[in-house]
Amino acid sequence: MPILEARHELAHPVEQDTAWSESYYFNAYDPATDSGFFTRVGIRPNEGTMDVAVSVWLPDGRVAEYRSVKEQHEMVDSVLDLGGVRYEMLAALGSWRLTMDADAPARPCTNGARPADDGPGPPPAESVRVAFDVRFDAVTPAIGTDGQRGADGHAGRPASAQAVAAAGTVGKGHFEQAGRWTGWLTVDGARLAWQGAHGNRDKSWGPRRWGGPKMWRWFSINVGDDMHFGGIRLGTEAGDLHRGWVWDGDAATSVAEWRLRTELADDGLTHKVVHLAVLDKSGRTYDLRGDVLRVAGTRQVSGTVVNEGLARWTYHDPDGTTRTGYGISEYLHQTDGSGRPVVPVE
Repeated sequence: MPILEARHELAHPVEQDTAWSESYYFNAYDPATDSGFFTRVGIRPNEGTMDVAVSVWLPDGRVAEYRSVKEQHEMVDSVLDLGGVRYEMLAALGSWRLTMDADAPARPCTNGARPADDGPGPPPAESVRVAFDVRFDAVTPAIGTDGQRGADGHAGRPASAQAVAAAGTVGKGHFEQAGRWTGWLTVDGARLAWQGAHGNRDKSWGPRRWGGPKMWRWFSINVGDDMHFGGIRLGTEAGDLHRGWVWDGDAATSVAEWRLRTELADDGLTHKVVHLAVLDKSGRTYDLRGDVLRVAGTRQVSGTVVNEGLARWTYHDPDGTTRTGYGISEYLHQTDGSGRPVVPVE
């Protein structure tokens, strides 16, 4: 399983592709307060922009969404600051501090129920004041590929056709880390202290074209302090790419296959339950069930829908016991003219 060096925390050389991007993503969830967020900053120097998106899981079941963009032609890395949001690297591949203080419109999340076609439309979004000051401390190394190696991250081994196809649309280099969060979040002044929050982060660099992948199923799963899963099943013209890792508390092992079955809402697009078997390259299989608590749907470009699902994960141990954790189940769909997924959901 490839482990990346601290230099990959900093900016990478900018390539000529107009869609070249370097992005930083974090997610967090604290079950005791039923609050958290997912957020991404993207620097696109060839387009001259830097943008941030923050989606906050509110305890009342809604999601508050904040967006900001500014002109940016040069790369930045250890401090990413725009609008009311600031990312600050405290230790490379170790700790980050994220802060926010801004008004954000809040809307209901999808929970698997679909209103009648002739029913009333969604209520107008109400703005809430969101502030947080939180710290991410990694509990795993940076696991991924630097974009210069083969499909499994090792020099000299040829990349698969699926990996080559994916590199031009979702980034050539990528790593992920699991970690713990500490700090606080306030919503309209009501303070929520995080005590048992977990989450994952990732970083990607290379061309990013949202309409490029045929589909993807991306997972970020934390079961207690010592079991973590991360990775993606991504559809390409050459077939599905399975990439990811399992952390068992001591070491990381590469994922060989994400085998899944999805229970969908009536719209045929929103996932409600994910039955997941994670097969690693040492021959082990991990059986998990993800009950999707909320879905925040976004539309990146015309025809591309990303459904970010906050999920409660149940791990079924071979000894018959179960363990519970939380994380993200993210489904990307390319849709046709009627809004149906072009690639059927498994």
